[in-house]
Amino acid sequence: MSGRRAARLFPRARARRAALAGTALVVALTTAACTGDAEPGPQPDPSPTQGQGGGADKPRKIVFGAYGSEEEVAAFQSVVDSFNASSTTRQVSLRSWPDHESALADVLAGDAPDAFLTSRIDLDQLVEAEALQPVSLLLDERGVDFGDRFSRDAVDAFAMDDELQCMAYSVSPMVVYYNTDIVDFDRMERRELDVPTPNDDGVRERWTLAEFGAAATFASRRGDRRGVWIDPTLQGLAPFIYSGGGQVFDDDSQPTSLAFSDDGTREALEQTLEILRDPTLTPTNAQLARATPVQLFKRGELAMVAGFRNLVPELREAEDLEFDVMPMPTIEDRATVGDIAGLCISAESENVGDAADFIAYAVSDAAIATVAETGYIVPANTQVAASDDFLAPDEEPANSVAFNSSIRYMVIPPFIDQRDELVDAVTPLLDRLVTAPGILDLEQVTEEIDIASRAILSPEEETEETESPSESPTE
Repeated sequence: MSGRRAARLFPRARARRAALAGTALVVALTTAACTGDAEPGPQPDPSPTQGQGGGADKPRKIVFGAYGSEEEVAAFQSVVDSFNASSTTRQVSLRSWPDHESALADVLAGDAPDAFLTSRIDLDQLVEAEALQPVSLLLDERGVDFGDRFSRDAVDAFAMDDELQCMAYSVSPMVVYYNTDIVDFDRMERRELDVPTPNDDGVRERWTLAEFGAAATFASRRGDRRGVWIDPTLQGLAPFIYSGGGQVFDDDSQPTSLAFSDDGTREALEQTLEILRDPTLTPTNAQLARATPVQLFKRGELAMVAGFRNLVPELREAEDLEFDVMPMPTIEDRATVGDIAGLCISAESENVGDAADFIAYAVSDAAIATVAETGYIVPANTQVAASDDFLAPDEEPANSVAFNSSIRYMVIPPFIDQRDELVDAVTPLLDRLVTAPGILDLEQVTEEIDIASRAILSPEEETEETESPSESPTE
């Protein structure tokens, strides 16, 4: 892995903030003059100059690329249409992909739009390929306020090589979705069961692992209904590991192995698995064979499932489903995982100034509110994230503020070149850790997980350790 990259996979929030302090300072310096509250937007059309493309007689053509559901793409089209209506000299067209992997493949193949949406987990590959035009000064010149108007954690996540490579657009921490008809905290409280304590406004802002387990037990008390499902993956288990004082990797900057066999990680897993391995609380193999956990949740057969903001529109459409969200449960410290999306400018663009104008407009309150209203994203724009456009007080979930409050505890996704290979290598073992029936030998399985990870993260070291020593030559 490149030494110049902040090569991290699920570092703890505190460690991540310390590591990003230097890059955050650079962003702060480039934006020191941006202290006003005026909403950013495209500047007056510049006179055509070299590097801007086109001429004075026809609009300069810009392509913006985005990925997502049909509803998200339609919302992006509305943003594009609004921008085009404000200008006679620039014309933006929208190009879409179904997911960030498809978008990344085209960009790395040299087929990049002028401006495009990307996932933060792809940032290292884009920087390594020199595919990006840093946006720090460009957006500063256009009055984009990087201060209180945008999530500092989200902005910092796109800082690399002393530059802001892309502008933070949306952020999605993992939370727990729960069926409010099945997990009835008021009824649990009347029965003197462990429940999260409401704040002065009556909102239950956080809960402990014990309260989470009590909710799963309460929900599983009748028939085949089950209380909870957490995916047996690195992403699914990471919030519990970090919350319990463990580590997912042996090193925050240059990981060579998973750290599942460390004492702190085993302790966190031991507490978590008391809930996740309880067959009376989790879906049976027969249930999972006929439906996904989300489908079971929508049918009322499963009370709680972990997920991200993009689940909201699907759950809102489910019949007879009343749901809300809570942050991930706490063992010692609050922690969660998630992804951040940003808007980037291609290094090959001949319309850099126009692309920067469009991004400045796209992250403005009015433009991002259009996409936030679809329910799929949590805006990095804190003004919109605190508005009714996102919180949607008349729709579920009622506690949408849980997404905003979880961002500061969110762990940044990995910079691991062999991410897919690592997932393939350890997922069967993680599945055994969480779902295999019978008595679990935690020490043995966690050791096997770490060994499997080393074959991917440090194959040369693993080979040296497993090779038999050469026999001494005999005379």
